[in-house]
Amino acid sequence: MNWLWAGMIIVGIIFGAFNGRMPQMTNAALDSAKEAVTLCITMTGVMSFWVGMMEIATEAGIVETASKKMYPFLRFLFPRIPEGHAAYEHIATNCIANVLGLGWAATPAGLKAMEALSKLEEERRNAEGLRGNMGTRRMAMPGGVASNEMCTFLILNISSLQLIPVNIIAYRSQYGSVNPTAIVGPAIMATAVSTAVAIVFCKVMDGKRRI
Repeated sequence: MNWLWAGMIIVGIIFGAFNGRMPQMTNAALDSAKEAVTLCITMTGVMSFWVGMMEIATEAGIVETASKKMYPFLRFLFPRIPEGHAAYEHIATNCIANVLGLGWAATPAGLKAMEALSKLEEERRNAEGLRGNMGTRRMAMPGGVASNEMCTFLILNISSLQLIPVNIIAYRSQYGSVNPTAIVGPAIMATAVSTAVAIVFCKVMDGKRRI
């Protein structure tokens, strides 16, 4: 990506220089920098508000209740995670935040979920290694390889269904959209399809890895 962006910038500068548009490029760079600062301030306010709302929901027990309601669905997606494992709560919190379109609020829970899944996989590898030393033929997964659960969670997180795309609405409002919320319908349809495809893909790949 670094090479890609560097190449685009260099090509743009060369093209502007040969076409006598360097003043326009300079003005565009300054205007973009100003807009970037304004956008960051706006999105910081939006992010702070919704992250705070998620913390309130967590303290009020709303997230825990929603996590219990989601348990059958999460159990279907992650059948190998032990019942009552801490990863379930973090995954549920991440999914709830993503469904509400709160990508930034979902990030802390997503990182905690990955940490919990990583520890779970390490425990499995240690157990497999112990059984291997006792004469069994099963081999542990080599270190540094993501588990089925980690891959499934990552794909689900990327494709997540969004009912209220808060960030996109904020961007559209910032740039003067006449109807910022017009994106809600298309966003629900697009993310619903992507989530359904992601779930099917994960289950198919999970089945292949078990064969």
